[in-house]
Amino acid sequence: MPRCKEELPVGDLKSQVEEVRSSFEAAMASVNSTEALQELKVRYLGKKGTLTALLKSLGSLPAEDRPFAGEALNELRDELEQKFERKKLELAQAEDAAAEIEDRIDVTMPSRGRPAGAFHPVAQTMHEIVLIMQGMGYSVVLGPEIEEDYYNFECLNMPPWHPARDMQDTFYISDEILLRTHTSPTQTRVMEKMRPRLPVKVIVPGKVYRRDDDATHSPMFHQIEGLWVGEGIRFADLKGMLMLFAQRVFGDDVKVRYRPSYFPFTEPSAEMDASCFACKGAGCRVCKGTGWIEMLGCGMVHPNVLRMSGVDPKVYSGFAFGMGIERIAMQKYNIADMRLLYENDVKFLKQF
Repeated sequence: MPRCKEELPVGDLKSQVEEVRSSFEAAMASVNSTEALQELKVRYLGKKGTLTALLKSLGSLPAEDRPFAGEALNELRDELEQKFERKKLELAQAEDAAAEIEDRIDVTMPSRGRPAGAFHPVAQTMHEIVLIMQGMGYSVVLGPEIEEDYYNFECLNMPPWHPARDMQDTFYISDEILLRTHTSPTQTRVMEKMRPRLPVKVIVPGKVYRRDDDATHSPMFHQIEGLWVGEGIRFADLKGMLMLFAQRVFGDDVKVRYRPSYFPFTEPSAEMDASCFACKGAGCRVCKGTGWIEMLGCGMVHPNVLRMSGVDPKVYSGFAFGMGIERIAMQKYNIADMRLLYENDVKFLKQF
């Protein structure tokens, strides 16, 4: 494009204007996106564009021809800008329509589907235990998580001075209201409600709370309490029931043993261990080389607990047992750290 200060004939400028117009029309016909249109605008109307170069060449025309030439170039510039705006609007409308079609939901198309979810390993374990116990004739009842001190401790043979309370330090809302430390308070509530329509045979699943937080303890965890009270209930009935339960959870070849223990609300009391499901009693990392895994605590309901619930211990007897769901889940799925269960790591939870 001529940029020298020598005079440029008007005829040559007119031919260049027509050349710019025709080349622009040809280029515009092939534009199919707003990005390409912007590039075309820069090529013709930008600081170094074709039309801009012609406008700069006005100084090379004779003085008497400059007004005419300037008018012609300004008209061309206005014409190109108008065509740019029309094309820009046309392309924007077309792109919006295409995007709307792409985003539109076709209800006649088959659904994409969603990956199936799964229960948390603690929930899976709880459901399994509940189904096993229901198959053995137990009914499911629920109790309040915000409990009275009276039901959480005193009705379970733990008056305010009792040292066993130190083992179940919990979260107090007031002096008499707390977050329950175990599901055992529901024992008393159920017996109060059911008397004199005994026997009673229930399990109580739910959350409990204690001020513990380490690899094997959590401030919130889950328990299942079992209670069977009636006439002639013996410790032998408890052992037979727990043996069947262990076989349902860990297999028919499991072995169990009982160790004397102490719980304020049962007498006699015992801890039940099951043979390690991983090494079958030979000793391994899971059972810490002992061949046994602690399962639960159990015992015959203490006569004082029966009396506090309005049940005559001379007529009725019963047993109770309680287990931590997290502990059973950790043993069943070989989980070393309880905190993994509550970190909400999707990669971890997908394993179950």
